[in-house]
Amino acid sequence: MSDTSARLLRLLSLLQTPREWPGSELAERLGVTDRTVRRDIERLRDLGYPVEATMGATGGYRLVAGAAMPPLLVDDEEAVAIAVGLRTAAGSAIAGIEEASVRALAKIEQVLPAKLRRRVRVLGAATVAPGTGANPVDPELLTALAAAVTNKERVRFAYEAADGSETRRNTEPAGLVPHKHRWYLVAFDLDRNDWRVFRADRIHRVHATGARFTPRDLPAANPAAYVTGERTDWRTPTLHFLVDIAAPAEAVIGRLGEGPGDVVPRGSNACALDMNRDDLPEWVAHRLLELGADIKVHSPAQLTDAIRTIRDRAARAIDGKS
Repeated sequence: MSDTSARLLRLLSLLQTPREWPGSELAERLGVTDRTVRRDIERLRDLGYPVEATMGATGGYRLVAGAAMPPLLVDDEEAVAIAVGLRTAAGSAIAGIEEASVRALAKIEQVLPAKLRRRVRVLGAATVAPGTGANPVDPELLTALAAAVTNKERVRFAYEAADGSETRRNTEPAGLVPHKHRWYLVAFDLDRNDWRVFRADRIHRVHATGARFTPRDLPAANPAAYVTGERTDWRTPTLHFLVDIAAPAEAVIGRLGEGPGDVVPRGSNACALDMNRDDLPEWVAHRLLELGADIKVHSPAQLTDAIRTIRDRAARAIDGKS
């Protein structure tokens, strides 16, 4: 990089600090004359940076807000501080800030030198922030997924089901969605040839494959709408499961219901399973019975039939009849 280019970058970095910079102070910082500073200011203006000059004893130069944000120049310490702050904000309870924080963190960590990435991760590991949910997600995992979404890059990962079993998934990620203190990944599952919603706290060992993909049409207005069930396709038959369960919601969440709001509290010792899914009713029936709690099925009829089938099979096993 030429001396002039390096000096312009340094000048731009100084001007991004929100204050007035006297020309003499800029000249002293850069080790040049006042005349050189004036020429460099004109070069920045030619490049589209809105540098404003004010006259008088307290006047000087400052970078004002323009139509678009110019490239942000920060030093090593500032970059580490920003990245650590974004990692904390990624788990924030402030509505609307979580997703933006993860996107920004993905962009910053992609361009950080290796030594600075190590510093960010060490600081992140040593810093404990108050959690907003029972299933915290590692910001590094969110960053890797966000980078895959931005870069339109296929990712493989291990996914833990509600019963603790683990499967390998090969996906084309469409978006990360924070909802009700949880993170969800909306992605097209290549092995299952269909869209899926994955709870981020159950995703492990993310591997970016390097393979780029052309985004598919999502059967919803956007990933957030897909997570909340506002789908625009009905190619797969979907059943509405509505079941009263005599057990606290915290004992059911994680064992039944993958999406937000699938398990609804009904007091201190009761809840309801209320979800639209294309799961096999037999699988849901087994999961309900494994809870060891009294249940009352309202819908669908297929679930009632599945429970009767299990009951009859158990009766035959007890009676020794085929």
